[in-house]
Amino acid sequence: MANVRQSLDETERRIAAALLIAPRASWRTLAHCLDLSERTVVRRVGPLYADGTLRATVVRNPVRFPSLIPLALRVRCRPNRVRAVATTLARRPDTVWVDVLGGGDEISTILFLDGPEARNGLLLRDLPATAAVASWTSHTLLRVFPTSFAWSTDLLTEEETARLHAADPLSADRFSASADSPGPTEPLIGQDRFEAARTDDPVIEALSANGRAGYTELAARTGLSPLTVRRRVDALIHGRVVRLATELDLALLGCHAEALLWLSVSPGALDATGEALGRHPRVRFAAATTGPANLLLAVAVTDLSALYAFLTETLGALERITTVETTPILATAKRTGLPRPSQ
Repeated sequence: MANVRQSLDETERRIAAALLIAPRASWRTLAHCLDLSERTVVRRVGPLYADGTLRATVVRNPVRFPSLIPLALRVRCRPNRVRAVATTLARRPDTVWVDVLGGGDEISTILFLDGPEARNGLLLRDLPATAAVASWTSHTLLRVFPTSFAWSTDLLTEEETARLHAADPLSADRFSASADSPGPTEPLIGQDRFEAARTDDPVIEALSANGRAGYTELAARTGLSPLTVRRRVDALIHGRVVRLATELDLALLGCHAEALLWLSVSPGALDATGEALGRHPRVRFAAATTGPANLLLAVAVTDLSALYAFLTETLGALERITTVETTPILATAKRTGLPRPSQ
């Protein structure tokens, strides 16, 4: 793989922001929504996928896979071994994201574990057997607030965002509905009527490898016909079995400060607080969890001053939040199920 970009120009950043909203949008759709020529879009974005700066994938929705246990894990390590542990976690197929936090001795990861046996094996066998690991805490994700998946920075206008959703609704993130757009905002985790079938596994695996793969390519990868693949992809996305995602380093979009916030919220206000913060333009992930802190936020902002403003102005205005623990993200080993290339 070629070296990923260290910077993007304004046009590339706008296209990348649009692909966060609509990961499978056609070049023509992107051009129309951003008032660019199709040729410009192809010329700018093609190399970004070729060198791995942009990657398209899908993330499974645990509610459609009843055996999966969604877990947030905080692992404290010896500082000289933290990168090695993060790399090992990133190689696991059941980790969705892996970040190095705080003073460089802590890792946070989200895992989708395949049942109680896998969970117990990790917590009772694998972690205790790892000499570099000093301690850990685990927090089950009770509900992910899907509004946060509409996050796309401030690079696009509201009109451009609305165009993307209207022009290519299949490519838009079907887990989320922005504050101004109609449609259901179902809990990502909870009881639901639609479950994934085992026959969908090859299609999901192919989309995980390349979320922008065409139906002919997906057919070749899965052994199905292009028509069957198209029907299955439509059903998987519209049925919220998977979430389309574009992976990139958010610093390329001007977000130079990321942090995980562990909030304690009064139980009666937890749902309303999670929904409200999930819609905030600085929040890219929001979930209710077990443990001393019952609301986990991932925020991405331009700099530390913007992080301070979020803490004091946004969170400070919410009276039902009793405590906040702020853990800056120092480095990322994995996002949306894709390990980051070595820098």
